[in-house]
Amino acid sequence: MGEDVERLKRRTPLLEYLRQHNWAGRPAGRFEYVGLCPLHKESQPSFYVNARKDVFYCHGCGQGGDLIRFVQLSSGLSFRRSLASLDPESAPKADSSAVIEEAATFYQQQLDRCPEALDYLHRRGVHDPALFRELGIGYAPGGTLRRYLTAPSHSFDVLRRIGLINARGADALYQRIVFPLRQGEHIVNLYGRSIGVAFAHRFLPGSKGGLYAWEKVRNCAKVILVEGLFDYVALRQAGFHNVTCSLGTQLNREQLRQLCEGERTVYLTFDVDQNQSGQQAAEQLAHRLVVHGISARRVLLPEGHDPNSFFVQGGDPHQFQSLLEAAQP
Repeated sequence: MGEDVERLKRRTPLLEYLRQHNWAGRPAGRFEYVGLCPLHKESQPSFYVNARKDVFYCHGCGQGGDLIRFVQLSSGLSFRRSLASLDPESAPKADSSAVIEEAATFYQQQLDRCPEALDYLHRRGVHDPALFRELGIGYAPGGTLRRYLTAPSHSFDVLRRIGLINARGADALYQRIVFPLRQGEHIVNLYGRSIGVAFAHRFLPGSKGGLYAWEKVRNCAKVILVEGLFDYVALRQAGFHNVTCSLGTQLNREQLRQLCEGERTVYLTFDVDQNQSGQQAAEQLAHRLVVHGISARRVLLPEGHDPNSFFVQGGDPHQFQSLLEAAQP
């Protein structure tokens, strides 16, 4: 077990994992980075990551440890479930797809019944019911999923193994807007975005799959790539249909392969945040795409904005089109 744990941590460094889950940290020393703590709400950065030692410590909440300890704290999982969530090979395969489909259907049914979820979506500028239905957007209110799924046929152990509930039987995606992530006709994972103060981004154990909604754009000569699902929804609402999402700034092997499978221009529309992590990631990805023969252009949003906030703050489709036309190689 000890050797397996160390091998897993070498394969997934803590800093890389945090960045994949949209943590933005700035350099604070030779090997150190600092940013807002993802384990509690704060306004001043107190969460430090030591990339050489592969550990974290928050001076605000006093929590610290390695990658597995972080997953335990952020996801409410046991040590063994945390290992499973980090290792796709140990995630359930044979019977998980049908159960996740049922969970996604249940979450979709809850969305219109929960005013707090609709209020959150409206604050984020997401307001098109037809698009909700198309994308299968739902809401996890918590406290009811286990009863819904165990009643017909699924045991407690199956739901735990898939990652839908934790050891206490609580909903792992509690109080989160839920997006099903599809690969072909099947849901391969669920993404949950917290509407409260909990760790913002959460996936079920296993792979997040390829690019979001890739089947709709794979034949497009021009593709807009965003990092977040609310960015995706904002652009779809604004009338842009050649959009896909990487679910973070770090693309996995399948996502890179998809972008490079034909001749196209990719418009990298990542966040323009204060520490420039989004633009740095866009620059690095642009270089990787060019190496593979793909034309890449970086879209420069106004300072402090992502596509979602751009439209929430009054931006319109014409203005965004101008940004696309001004995109830099």
